[in-house]
Amino acid sequence: MFVTPAYAEDVPAEGQTHTETGVPGEAGHGGGVFPPFDQTTYPSQLLWLVITFGLFYVLMQKVIVPRVGGILENRHDRIAQDLDEASRLKSESDAAIETYERELSAAKAKAGQIAGSARDAAKAKADADRAAVEAELAGKLAAAETRIGEIKAKAFAEVDTIAVDTVGAIVEQLVGAKATAADIKAAVSAAAKQGA
Repeated sequence: MFVTPAYAEDVPAEGQTHTETGVPGEAGHGGGVFPPFDQTTYPSQLLWLVITFGLFYVLMQKVIVPRVGGILENRHDRIAQDLDEASRLKSESDAAIETYERELSAAKAKAGQIAGSARDAAKAKADADRAAVEAELAGKLAAAETRIGEIKAKAFAEVDTIAVDTVGAIVEQLVGAKATAADIKAAVSAAAKQGA
């Protein structure tokens, strides 16, 4: 339903109810002016504005601002404590890292020393084992050379006997007569002296 300006200006008489708003009409209301814009109510409106603003200002100054200030101060203190704690923990972690690195370098140095001493011990043992093997081989070589010398001497001693027997058999085959053992030995000795 539309309200025309003429219909809206129609103010019901005192005691009658306005059909559109359901509010009873007032005869001394100023002829349809919106109450906050009615100049007759300005002094009371200003009084209530000052009272309300004053109460609001006092409420802000005494209650809200101190609480907000306390909260901000509390947060500032907590942040400062957290920063101090973080700084302390950082210095502790830096000290722990430095200690770890120092112990790690000491462990590496000790491991290098252990490896060096183990390498030196293994080298010394290998040298000792090699010397023992060389000494054993030298002993076996000397024994073998001695044995070879004995076998050679025995063989040379038997060579004369074999040579005498062989020359006797050859002479007997060639000449058909047997030569004396003394003649054969003398001939073999003479031939050995010429060959040497």
